[in-house]
Amino acid sequence: MPKWQNKPTERTDHMTTTVLKNISEIRRYFHRNEDPVYFISATNFNLLGLDEWVKNFKYICYIDCYGGKHPNVFCPSEQPHAEFQSIEDINNYLLQHKEVIDFIKRRGGKPKFVFLMFDAETERLSKELGADVWFPKAKLRTKMDNKIETVRIGNKAGVPSVPNVLAEVKSYDDLKKTCEKAGIGHDLVLQSAFGDSGHTTFFIKSEADFRRHEHEIIGEGEIKIMKRIDCRGSAIEACATKEGTIVGPLMTELVGFKELTPYRGGWCGNEILSTAFPPKVRQKARELTFKFGEQLRKEGYRGYFELDFLIDKKTGDLWLGELNPRITGASSMTNHAAFAHADAPLFLFHLLEFSKKKFALDTTELNDRWADPSMIDSWSQMVIKHTDDSVDICTEAPETGIYKMLEDGRVVYDRFDYHRRAVESENEAFFLRILQPGDYRYEGADIGILVTRGRSMTKSFQLNERAKKWIHGIKQTVTAKPLPTATAFADPAFKIL
Repeated sequence: MPKWQNKPTERTDHMTTTVLKNISEIRRYFHRNEDPVYFISATNFNLLGLDEWVKNFKYICYIDCYGGKHPNVFCPSEQPHAEFQSIEDINNYLLQHKEVIDFIKRRGGKPKFVFLMFDAETERLSKELGADVWFPKAKLRTKMDNKIETVRIGNKAGVPSVPNVLAEVKSYDDLKKTCEKAGIGHDLVLQSAFGDSGHTTFFIKSEADFRRHEHEIIGEGEIKIMKRIDCRGSAIEACATKEGTIVGPLMTELVGFKELTPYRGGWCGNEILSTAFPPKVRQKARELTFKFGEQLRKEGYRGYFELDFLIDKKTGDLWLGELNPRITGASSMTNHAAFAHADAPLFLFHLLEFSKKKFALDTTELNDRWADPSMIDSWSQMVIKHTDDSVDICTEAPETGIYKMLEDGRVVYDRFDYHRRAVESENEAFFLRILQPGDYRYEGADIGILVTRGRSMTKSFQLNERAKKWIHGIKQTVTAKPLPTATAFADPAFKIL
C-alpha cells in the first residue's frame, strides 16, 4: 500500500484531538464549527467579518446596512413595536419576531447567541429559544459596567484611576467639601455609575457648571469625582480566558469632535497604528490591561472586555478611565488589525472560551507577538452623526460600499463591498450606512461609519484635513425633507454601536 494511503488515518487521529494546542488548531476548529452562532444587534458593525472565521455564524439585525446584499445578515421585516429605549429593547424585539424565530428553528442545531448589549429579559427569551448566551450573565456584566465598581476592581488589580473620590453629592457646597478633603481641587470631571458617549460625564469648574447638571448628579447615588487632567483618550481590548488574558493593541480615541458628534466628551471613533503612542506607553497599557483581566477572572468575569485609558499629556502617566465588559464600537478595529489576520481575531478567543472546548495556549507568547509594531497596520474609523440641532426625514443616504475622494475633494460612491480591506488607498474609504431613507434625522442620529486607511487625526490629536473632507463629503450626500409639523425630541438617542 502506498505510504500516502495511511495519511487519512493519521489525519483522523489529529482531528479527534481533544485539546486544541495552537492557533492553527483553533482556527480549524471554528472553520468546521457546526453549531449555529448568531450575533444579534441593531447592526452587525461590532463583529463585522466574524462570519468569515466561524462556519455557521450569522447576523440577525434590525437595520439592514447592506440593502439585502450581505449573505450572512438576516433582517426581519418591520413589525409594530414600542419605541426602543435601548439596544436591549431592539434585541428583545428581534428575539420575539416570528421571522427571526422561524429563521433560527429552520437552521436547526443548538444555537449560541452573542450580543452587544442584553438584559435579563434577553436571557429569558434566549432560553425559550433553546439558545445559550455566550457571555457572562447580564447581572454580572451590569455590576462590572458600574463605573464606581470599575474603580474598585482597578484598585484591587493595581491599575490606578485618575485621582478621585467616590461619594454621593447632595449640593455644590457638599461637593466642594468632599473634594477639599480628598485633595483633588475644584476643576473636576464627574461621572455617574452608568452612561456612555459623554451623556453622563460632567465637567464642573464652578457653581454655574454644577447648576447646569445638578438634576443629573444629585440623587444618582455614588458619583465618581475625578481631578480634571489634560489627557488623551485611548482604548484597548482584551479577552479573559482560562489560559490567561489576551491583550489587543492600544488604540487612539476620537472624542467630542464637533464635526462628528454633538456630545462633548462623546466617543466618535478610533485609530489603530503602531506609532500613535510611545513604546513605553503602549507597553504599560498592555501590562495594566493584563493585570485588570486577571482581576476580572477572580471576580468571576470571563471573555471580551475593553478598557479606556487616560494618558496624561505632560507626564505620560496612564490612568484607568472606564471598563466596558463587552464588545464595543472599537471591536471592529481590533478584530481587523494585521495581527488578527495573521493569527485570529480576538473575538475568536471569546467564542473559544465559551465553547467548552478544551484548549491550551501560551498567552504570554501570543501577547508578546501581538505587541510587535509590525503586527499593526494603520486604519481609522469615524462614527458620523447628524450634528445640527434640527429634525427632518432622510430622503437619501449614502449606501454601504467603497467611496472615492476626487481631486477636488468631492466624495463619490465607487462600488459595493462589505469588506473594509477592499479599501485600496487613502483616497478610498469603506462606509457602512446606518441612516436609512425614511428615518428621522435628528441631532445625534447616526449617519454611518467611515473606515479609512491611515490616520484621521494629526500628531497633536486633532482631526486632519483629509478626515474633515471625508466627513463633509459623506454628509453632503445625505438629503432630507422637513417634517410636516416640526417636533423636537426631548431626549438624546441611545448609542446603537
